[in-house]
Amino acid sequence: MKTPYALTILALALSTQVYAQDAHHGGSDAVAAQNAALSRNTEGKGYGPQAPRDLSARAGSNLRVFTTAPAASKMNLCNIHFHKNAEHKGGEFTTAADSGFKYAGKLTPAEAAPLSAEVCPNEHGGLQAGDTIELHYVHSTAQVTPGPTLNSCLSEADSNPQLRVEAQVMVLVNDAKAADFAELTKLGEVGGYQQALHIPKHMGKPIQYAGSTTGPSYNEKGSPLQVSWSVRPKVLKVNAESVGAWCKANVFKEDHGHGVRNLVTDAKLLAPMN
Repeated sequence: MKTPYALTILALALSTQVYAQDAHHGGSDAVAAQNAALSRNTEGKGYGPQAPRDLSARAGSNLRVFTTAPAASKMNLCNIHFHKNAEHKGGEFTTAADSGFKYAGKLTPAEAAPLSAEVCPNEHGGLQAGDTIELHYVHSTAQVTPGPTLNSCLSEADSNPQLRVEAQVMVLVNDAKAADFAELTKLGEVGGYQQALHIPKHMGKPIQYAGSTTGPSYNEKGSPLQVSWSVRPKVLKVNAESVGAWCKANVFKEDHGHGVRNLVTDAKLLAPMN
């Protein structure tokens, strides 16, 4: 049976986002050039609001409107992945990194003590104690089960699902008593929906806005996917070794931190936040 056209287009769009490219930025001049290219390449084409954004900047003039996705508890968790450094800027993650942002607070010497070896390594390097990540719990209104890549958020029966991302920024610490990543990503069924059972609830009131999928493959082009975002402002300390253990075996086949998309700063590509 032929795959519906809309589903094919959506799958292609999803496959080019966070998983397609994990390149890091080349400095402020490169970011400025990429931002200029993004504005130029999206001008007058009707792209909806984009992500990520500075969470303290509430202004935006994008005229595309879409319905806010349901609460995560009424959607199916379809994917979990994380980015090295925070894609968003705000709350306790405002310290600029080579790409993205880092935890702006301080760790104790014991928490920041280097691990004997990096965890979740890839060609761009692995993670160490003191590194920041942004974890994305991705939800879909489609009848799906959790799996690899954002294509797991689609189904043949629903070619245009609503998408929601619950985001939590974390800092890796050398502390076995810190939050356990395996618990934070534990899965189960609740009320007939696939769920992440332990999404943090105590990390501040989530900042919610209308945006898009992210990832560095969209630094110079618009994302066509509509996403309801919910980003917690406080940073959670997580046991670095538990992150490394998760990277070695998980249903999502994730083994490293993905690159980040530049902050979107063009008001024409941002939705106003209430």
